[in-house]
Amino acid sequence: MEHIIKNGFVYCPQNGVDGEKMDICIKDGKIVEQVSSDANVIDADGKIVMPGGVDPHTHIAGAKVNVGRMYRPEDSKRDVEAGQSGGRAGSGFSVPSTFMTGQRYAQMGYTTAMEAAMPPLLARHTHEEFHDTPIIDHAAYPLFGNNWFVMQYLKDGDIDGCAAYTSWLLKATKGYTIKIVNPGGTEAWAWGGNVHGIHDPTPYFDIESFDIIRGLAEVNEMLGLPHAIHLHCNDLGHPGNFETTLASFDVPKGIKANPQTGSRDAVLYATHVQFHSYGGTSWRDVVSEAPTVADYINKNDHIVFDVGQVTLDETTTMTADGPMEFDLHSLNGLKWANCDVELETGSGLVPFIYAARAPVPALQWAVGIELFLLTKDAGKVCLTTDSPNAGPFTRYPRVISWLMSNKARKDLIDGELHKWAQRKSSVATLDREYSFLEIAQITRSTPAKVLGLSDTKGHLGVGADADVAIYNFNPETQDQSVDYRALESAMQHAAYVLKDGQIVVKDGTVTNPTLRGRSYWVDTSVDETIYNEVLANVEKTFKQYYSVNFANYPVQDEYLPHSAPVKGVMQ
Repeated sequence: MEHIIKNGFVYCPQNGVDGEKMDICIKDGKIVEQVSSDANVIDADGKIVMPGGVDPHTHIAGAKVNVGRMYRPEDSKRDVEAGQSGGRAGSGFSVPSTFMTGQRYAQMGYTTAMEAAMPPLLARHTHEEFHDTPIIDHAAYPLFGNNWFVMQYLKDGDIDGCAAYTSWLLKATKGYTIKIVNPGGTEAWAWGGNVHGIHDPTPYFDIESFDIIRGLAEVNEMLGLPHAIHLHCNDLGHPGNFETTLASFDVPKGIKANPQTGSRDAVLYATHVQFHSYGGTSWRDVVSEAPTVADYINKNDHIVFDVGQVTLDETTTMTADGPMEFDLHSLNGLKWANCDVELETGSGLVPFIYAARAPVPALQWAVGIELFLLTKDAGKVCLTTDSPNAGPFTRYPRVISWLMSNKARKDLIDGELHKWAQRKSSVATLDREYSFLEIAQITRSTPAKVLGLSDTKGHLGVGADADVAIYNFNPETQDQSVDYRALESAMQHAAYVLKDGQIVVKDGTVTNPTLRGRSYWVDTSVDETIYNEVLANVEKTFKQYYSVNFANYPVQDEYLPHSAPVKGVMQ
């Protein structure tokens, strides 16, 4: 099938296209130089054209997400959609059902989304939900930061053994990258404790967060993985945590990026940094330290981060940071779920209401916006809400309107937000407005590059996957800084979305709800002798401690009908 998208205002940062009026040609699912005269013509005159959106950090599939759906029936009632032709009905505002998840992303022009926390033992469940999620390409990040094998190998100083184990676990779980959540802290939670700083010891293993971050960063580059280590720092959500955040950022500094695919140059991806940028000593004297954190990021090139922007909604928090969820439950008194995943990780869930007129949520909103506006290079920042933790991904269009319109921010600050947003942050003094090119960076090209997918994702150059979003907003006749509500509406319901060259959304309505996306995972090669020694050790430990047999652990190929392995080689 051939398409030609004619006369749109194209924004493609990777290829230096900034609003130029041009045609985009598509053939057999790829962007091409030209098409025949028989190509289907899509009129984009007066509309914005961007690559399909790429979400590098969200929570959309797996055990904790499914617990969230069952645990909060009240959330399901807030967004309900009847089944469409060929598709199924769905529900859920902050934790949508699988079908709703794929459709809502597609309606916004997003075509790739990454599940940011997969317990290895429960990987099969995650892939089952991916298979049930339409349209979007996807991958899952296995959790390594509290894994007994990882901590033992690093404690012994055996980096090669840790790399071989990491290679095996990525293949066994069909995982994509090294995810680290509150390193050492979730293991400490199994003993009723936590880890707050990078030099606090983890119980039993007596290893520091510093050692876990540094060791896994070295392993990441030894294996030539496409993505940088994906770090959720210690001490999330606590006043005064910015010092731990900056110390954590420094740990992998000096390690050289070595991706075998893609073109990333960062060795650290720091996630939901808004939750890690607080000063003060308690919630009484808490202040924003976003300017300090943004200044660090502006001065260092080894780091890319996402914000985790608070959207001022009622939502469902969920994370492998078990002790943080207990703290949150103790703070708001709402219901709490908690789980320990054998030798690997844990998780917790708590509902949360980010009320605009409450002091702390207002400040958290301000901290996130400060991080966006004070980070000078849009090539270092990705738009996320850590969905659903700071708000659902369906609020991305609203966040974009805040970034592109100072008036939108002022209307909110002056009309609805608690005064803490002004008193305890600099947000009211910032008048920067993002351009459409910068929006395309933080939602497309920057996440694609740091994920190692920039050869085919996040751009509209020849050879890219034909993932395209067309928005009904004319930058020549409409002013997004004034008419920010029209901008939000256009971004919420795209005029057209094409996935692999197929039209999946037209006029904001999903037209192809049965299309399935790729499952990316990493297939690395390591020294065979070390690999076999490590596997023998892992199998022995399985018999001692795991509730499943070693042979039943790996995810079979049948669970990934649209498997897309990314190769890596140990250096």
